[in-house]
Amino acid sequence: MPLYPSGSPASRTRAERFDALVLEALEPIEERWSMELADLDVAVDDVPEVPSGTRSPVDDEAVLGDGEVPLARLVPAGMDRRGAVTRARIVLYRRPLEARALDGEDLADLLHDVLVEQVAGYLNVEPDTIAGED
Repeated sequence: MPLYPSGSPASRTRAERFDALVLEALEPIEERWSMELADLDVAVDDVPEVPSGTRSPVDDEAVLGDGEVPLARLVPAGMDRRGAVTRARIVLYRRPLEARALDGEDLADLLHDVLVEQVAGYLNVEPDTIAGED
């Protein structure tokens, strides 16, 4: 018998709780920039893929990192291997972000900051503009 009723916030997995925090952090940005972000997706991966033998992943300007650890990546629109058009997307890396947060509130703040940085990169504006501090 489960300890918490299914559907209650306490019964959600760690990944589900993270996804909910991402949506909360993204909401005020999307409200303000909905038209400009219409062609942008946001995705979550547990950890970044770093092919062996490659340079540091945070050397890529599309990657937001903490030291040598990638926290998020802005993937531009383009084409996949099969020639299908892909949309631009921000990929957040759950485990590195969770590892840097002291608690849930700190994680929410960190997610907001990372999303502001990545959206600013996507729109080619200063982060303060996205954060509403213009």
